[in-house]
Amino acid sequence: MTPEQLAETIAAQAADKKAIDVVELDVRKVLDYADFFLVCSGNTPRQVKAIHDGIHQACKDEHGILPRRVEGQTEATWILMDYLDVVVHIFTLEARDFYRLEQLWGEVPARAMEPAL
Repeated sequence: MTPEQLAETIAAQAADKKAIDVVELDVRKVLDYADFFLVCSGNTPRQVKAIHDGIHQACKDEHGILPRRVEGQTEATWILMDYLDVVVHIFTLEARDFYRLEQLWGEVPARAMEPAL
């Protein structure tokens, strides 16, 4: 699976769990440890955890892929899932507004990931 396909798969799983504002940041030209950041939000920590769980289970069951590392599950205001080529950031709305990750990486190409119909 290419990094692009993995990012699209993860975006689809996030959308399936009603993630808000799913954005793919192409960091290939500025980082050497990842190709894409996938950023999305949930309304509550419970939804953030559900988005994480959906991504984790689908990648494991459908593709045999597990994240190298996961952080933030306890508080579930910002969960980071490291799939090496794709790093997933799942925020509550408040945490996303506070950390402003998209603005930090503002010079990289970004695209909104539309849910599949």
